[in-house]
Amino acid sequence: MKNWQGIESFLQLLALDGPSGHEDVVAEWISERFSAAGLTVQRDALGNLLARRPASSAGDGGPPTVLITAHMDEIGLMVSHIEAGGFLRFVPVGGVDPRTLPSAEVTVHGRRPFPGVIGSKPPHLSTPEERKEAAGIDRLFIDLGLPESEVREWVRPGDPVTIRRHPQRLLDDRIAAKSVDNRASVAAVFECIAQLSSHPLQVDVVFAATVQEEVGVRGAATAAYQIRPDLAVAVDVCHARSPGVSTERTMGMGDGPAIQFGPNIHPALFRSLTAATQAAGLPHQILVAQGATGTDARVMQLCREGIPTAALGIPIRYMHTSVETVQYQDIRRTGQLLAGWLKGLNRDVVEGFSCFFDV
Repeated sequence: MKNWQGIESFLQLLALDGPSGHEDVVAEWISERFSAAGLTVQRDALGNLLARRPASSAGDGGPPTVLITAHMDEIGLMVSHIEAGGFLRFVPVGGVDPRTLPSAEVTVHGRRPFPGVIGSKPPHLSTPEERKEAAGIDRLFIDLGLPESEVREWVRPGDPVTIRRHPQRLLDDRIAAKSVDNRASVAAVFECIAQLSSHPLQVDVVFAATVQEEVGVRGAATAAYQIRPDLAVAVDVCHARSPGVSTERTMGMGDGPAIQFGPNIHPALFRSLTAATQAAGLPHQILVAQGATGTDARVMQLCREGIPTAALGIPIRYMHTSVETVQYQDIRRTGQLLAGWLKGLNRDVVEGFSCFFDV
């Protein structure tokens, strides 16, 4: 797959702005590479990008369909109103942590993009009580450095705002950026496509770059309803270990993909993915989800009559900040796992997942 160059392509993808509800730039970039890989691409009414790789042979009754999703949106901000002096107030889009915002550089996507900074009251002018607390969003504002008249001409309430952060390559193929959640999973999908190359498959595969996951897992719901797959796998990120966090709720970075298990996951599908990692000699981890996973799997499992669903997690540090950090080896191994698993599917195997019980 000549149009996917591993880390270099991933860095390009991370640099794109695509907050929930405004994923067009990201979708165009992904669509070009899906098409270059020979996939049939369409965009649905909600904005999901659906790329189909047909089965090499249909067999009796036609091939089953497998849906693999990776959401392409990122958290962001939105202008709520313009104050005297041209300062912008804003609200979060998705799970933004206000503690990470003071002094951040941003882009306000008005009638054209404008650079800005997030300001707050200086500590010297704050009350003792204010200095004890992290500033909430209601105490923050965006300064574009423009006169109020120009701000009102070019910016309106509802305009999206994204963090300006150039992806940073660290040591050991680790990368820190603003949109690793969930462009890491989009990269894993491309690694999967590259692994499959011209390998024959006995299932139709639809790769979906879904929208609006960060504001309610919306894109996966409509994609699964439209595709009506026999199986579905959500690829997303999960928490990696770092100082001060529980080892029970986090995964090792560089230790391979996390295969999730819990009520949201079909038991036999979980075992099938685990067996695929073992057959390929790939390291993997088990992530227990005691209820619904915070991924596309949450809604796909409940679509139509119910869809056998699984979820894979790529460990990252500092989720929902502008320095989300991932090790590219985990991305590559996730793609390898998906490709190896897909190669082993056929109608008989897929029909074995048709009921939600421990088979």
